[in-house]
Amino acid sequence: MAVNYNAEPILTVDGLKQYFKVSSSFTVHAVEDVSFKIYPGETYGLVGESGSGKSTIGRSVIRLYDPTAGTIKFNGMDIGGKMNKETNKALRTQMQMIFQDPMASLNPRKKVRDILGEGLDIHHMYKSKEEREEKIKAILAKVGLAPEHVARYPHQFSGGQRQRVGIARALIMNPKLIIADECISALDVSIQAQVVNLMKDIQQETGTAYLFIAHDLSMVKYISDRIGVLHLGHLLETGTTEEIFENPMHPYTRSLLSAIPSPNPAVEKNRVAETYDYKTSGINYGEGTYHHIGGTHYVKCTDAEFEKFKNMPRLEY
Repeated sequence: MAVNYNAEPILTVDGLKQYFKVSSSFTVHAVEDVSFKIYPGETYGLVGESGSGKSTIGRSVIRLYDPTAGTIKFNGMDIGGKMNKETNKALRTQMQMIFQDPMASLNPRKKVRDILGEGLDIHHMYKSKEEREEKIKAILAKVGLAPEHVARYPHQFSGGQRQRVGIARALIMNPKLIIADECISALDVSIQAQVVNLMKDIQQETGTAYLFIAHDLSMVKYISDRIGVLHLGHLLETGTTEEIFENPMHPYTRSLLSAIPSPNPAVEKNRVAETYDYKTSGINYGEGTYHHIGGTHYVKCTDAEFEKFKNMPRLEY
């Protein structure tokens, strides 16, 4: 579905910081001054290497962590600070998360019927047991599982089936935004394609927005409308999928894209991956500001760095 960028964003994150105090003398700065917006029906891909802060952002947005600083607005509600009862209930029903490891995030002692029904039970979203059962079986059918699977335990499913249960658990609340935290990284490539296609089909049907966190750039390219590139807790570059892949500006983004292997052996044989080391790059993330390149394309850097980035040769990959 076409995304309307003139509409009100479903999620607005502004100046998000997430620090973790390890000891009296040491604090981990996991996320540093990150800002982005997600529009209704949009898939926003968040990419970066392991440890860059992707999952931390997702967990801060859904308030599994209390943000150190910054504002988070979801569907017109301020959810960045202390929430009242109504706001908390709206957040818990309208925003859901699909976790990276389906085996770790599904209760091994509960059957699928109770795993999927837990949210319905907590928020009283049915009038009878029959309606509860109907909702559970309908959402299972939507994710490609059979009605009789309601009586199974998580260990009785394959990895792909377990992830479908995780998706069903998120969808049963009929959310406006789903945070998919590396939800395909533990699956086989063929199963990854099935799960991602399922997510796209559901988005077409329901209009749900996704914050898609991943490090597989080819999959992010396939599913995302816009992409944000994260490194060391800083959002370095953001734009539509075409803008990022056709005209990467930041050296870190270029290094990520140049590392994608080509299926063409002749091209792959001559491919040279660009290297990037922040310590020796001379780039200072803390001093950078967002420079507008065109459309929805922005890069975070100083004025001098921006002039340097503009004169870099076009990336061939």
